[in-house]
Amino acid sequence: MTTEAPSEFTNLETLPTAELLAGMNRLDQTVPQAVARALPQIGALVEATVARLQAGGRLFYIGAGTSGRLGVVDASECPPTFGVPAGLVVGIMAGGDGAIRQAVEGAEDNATQAWVDLQAHGANAKDVLVGLAASGRTPYVIGGLEAARAAGLATGCIVCNAGSGVAAAAEFPVEVVTGPEFITGSTRLKAGTAQKLALNMLTTATFIRLGRVKGNKMVDMQLSNEKLVERGQRMLMDELGIGQPEAAALLARHGSVRAALGALGKA
Repeated sequence: MTTEAPSEFTNLETLPTAELLAGMNRLDQTVPQAVARALPQIGALVEATVARLQAGGRLFYIGAGTSGRLGVVDASECPPTFGVPAGLVVGIMAGGDGAIRQAVEGAEDNATQAWVDLQAHGANAKDVLVGLAASGRTPYVIGGLEAARAAGLATGCIVCNAGSGVAAAAEFPVEVVTGPEFITGSTRLKAGTAQKLALNMLTTATFIRLGRVKGNKMVDMQLSNEKLVERGQRMLMDELGIGQPEAAALLARHGSVRAALGALGKA
């Protein structure tokens, strides 16, 4: 596994801060190139996800450690960004929600628990499951994908090694091969960055395809704080050519940018 290969840096504890940062930055610049090589695979997973969500399905993530936490983050950001229901994208961590903050010993080694966790959410053949595992060998993820695929779910994954067990278990594998880490085996670094980029692409492209963006604007975003209310006002000002007071009144009256535009026949 290239994610476990030795770092090219053998004397990290002797380096000054400037050299540590420069080394990390140089390696980090290789990550977008690795993601670019995986774009066809990411595209296939997006298409499968769009089709399932259009038919009333949901998107689930399963993972452990950094990978699982990234899935939870991506799922939690979809409702405020795209205005979708909270249960449409669901992130599940090996070891439960407590493992988001503190590691749960052995949780990722249980090959049957992921399907149990998915069943608690009523996962079924209409849904999509994406397994997240930098190593590509996490038993929790492999077992979940195998059970989900047998049950008729569309299955994908995002891994950072080629030819892994996780990829073999998924119908739509995404392999972003990032190579050795700055600290040997620390996949919270390049591999984690690569998975975050791929997750950004997956949900952003999916919800654009599902009509949750107009032009380049988040017209369905939740107006949950002053910053977002002001952003919504600016969207209406730009789209309609109106001033801030009128935009504020429209947004207050209709509750969202899309609803305000729709009321004026501009949605």
